[in-house]
This record gives sequence, C-alpha cells and structure tokens, in this order.
Amino acid sequence: MGEEINEESAMKPLTKLLILLISILISWGGWKALNALFFQETVSFFNPKSEVNWRRVNRTREEWKKLLTPEQFRVMFEKGTEPAYSGRYNDFWEKGYYTCAACRSVLFTSEDKYDHGTGWPSFKAPFSEANLEYARDYSLGLSRLEVRCSSCGAHLGHLFFDGPAPTGRHYCINSVALNFIPQAEAEGLIPERATFAGGCFWGLEHKFSQVEGVIGTAVGFSGGWVRQPSYEQVCSGKTGHAESIEIVYDPRKITYEELIRKFFAFHDPTQLNRQGPDIGTQYRSVIFYRNEEQRQIAQRIKEEVESSGAFGQRKIFTEIVPFDEFFRAEEYHQKYYLKNKK
Repeated sequence: MGEEINEESAMKPLTKLLILLISILISWGGWKALNALFFQETVSFFNPKSEVNWRRVNRTREEWKKLLTPEQFRVMFEKGTEPAYSGRYNDFWEKGYYTCAACRSVLFTSEDKYDHGTGWPSFKAPFSEANLEYARDYSLGLSRLEVRCSSCGAHLGHLFFDGPAPTGRHYCINSVALNFIPQAEAEGLIPERATFAGGCFWGLEHKFSQVEGVIGTAVGFSGGWVRQPSYEQVCSGKTGHAESIEIVYDPRKITYEELIRKFFAFHDPTQLNRQGPDIGTQYRSVIFYRNEEQRQIAQRIKEEVESSGAFGQRKIFTEIVPFDEFFRAEEYHQKYYLKNKK
C-alpha cells in the first residue's frame, strides 16, 4: 500500500510538468493567432523575404565580420540589440543623414528623427522605402516587424506603430547600425528621389530598375486620401491612389531630366486612366514632384514631348502634382518581375 502511494506521488510532478508544457504551447499558439488577427494589415504588408537575391551589396558573414566591429556584427548580422540609452545617436540632434553602417545606403534623415523615450534612435519615416525591407520577428515571445537595409540585408531594428502623426510609425533603430553624414558635408553624397505613376507598377518598376544610376526602387501607392491602402482597395478605384514607383537614384550618374524622359518612353502618356488592358484611375500617368525644380523640369519636358509629335497629335494626359506620401505595396509586389522571372 505504501509503495503504491509513493509511486503515485512520484508521478504527480511529472504530470504537472507535462500539463504545464502543453499549456505553454497552447498559449503560445493562441497568442500568435491573436497577433495575426489583430495585426492583419501589417502581416499582409510585410511578408518574409523572398528567396530571390537582388541586393546591391553581397558579402559573406565572414567578410562582414572582418569589415565591422564586433558589436556592429553582433547587432547587424546576428540580430542583436544594443542596451537602451547606450547608443551614440539616441540623444543626438545634429542635422544630416543616417546611413547603413555596413554598406552606407542612406536610411533616415534628421528631419524625421524624434525622441520616443525608449532609449534608441527613433524615426517617423525612412529616407525611402526603396532602401528598406521588412520581415516578421517572433523572437522574445513578441510579434515584431524587423527592419533591414535592402542593399545589404543588415538588421537595423524594428518598426512599431506607436509613433507620431502623420505616419504613426516608430522606427526603433540601433545606433551601432548607423553612421551619420552632417548636412554640411552631404553635398554630392546623398542620392535623390523621384516618384512616378504610369500603369501597372510591376512593369514600370522593372524598367527603371535596369537604368544605370538607379540605386533602388519600391512599388506602392500615391496621390490618394486613404492611408496605407491595400492593393485590393486601390484596385477598387475608391482610394484615389495611383500605382506608383519610388526611385532612389545617383544624380552623378543620371539626372532627373533623364529620368523624366525615360518615364515618357516607358509608357503611353496619351492614354487617359489606363495603360493597355489595365483600365482605371489607379493606372493614370502622374509625375509627383518633390520640389519646384522637379516641377519645372517635368512641365518643360512634357511640353517638349507633346510638341515633338512623338505621339502624333494625341494629347498627353500626364498629371504633374506635388508629392505628398508614398505607401509601400504588399511585399509580393516588390521586384515582381525579378521574383517571377518574367
């Protein structure tokens, strides 16, 4: 009788441990399901990286280990995190540009930096969506959006949605993953940006990505009134957005004027609210200018093209409007032709 009681007592801790493990697994699975339910817009917006490699800078881990400091390598290529309030750029407010510490791609500007109070450099927007990529991160028992440099793949930090208006975004970035170029020293070193719309963004992005001097591209939506719209919403024609591409280019290799001329060559600007079989206002032809110089260049070249007879007597319907905001499209649209080998 006593032996039976002892054996039963010995089984109780094992049973409790088994029940505890099962409970943890169920809780973990349920927690991830709740995250997917309540954050569907970000799950669909940022998908895991594609197997297709389109990086501008490709090096092995061993090569990066030789080029970077031990702390930089730990954070950028082992997905580490520097201690809060320890980084050089946390309480740093000089005007200029923040670049990737590994490949020098321009990532953020001082204009978009703010104090979030978390102990890491915080930004409300990137220099360009073309220079970043995103992936889901479930480490530490949390569902977070990892931010990477799209040029070299280095881990930079995470994106949260508790930031200031108008974007609502909070890019929480490790100082050690950044370098800084003061505004006074930036002339000739910082790439420029251009935003166009001209039919399906898959084809337009692919054509511009092949142009020498173009550093990076991203597809998305501009010109509407709905924030962070989905592709399906834009296709409904009820958001006001046009399928657009954001281009980062080196002005030492190609000028804005040359990009505008290629823009008119890459699509038919005489088609109103369509390109070929694609019909709708989301396929309209638009140049989104970022400053007065870009506006003047775009207007002059539009008039030149129209009067040249390149499109016969047909009217050019390309709109020239001020740039407001660019919303990155879902990840499966990015580099679509490259991913699908078209």
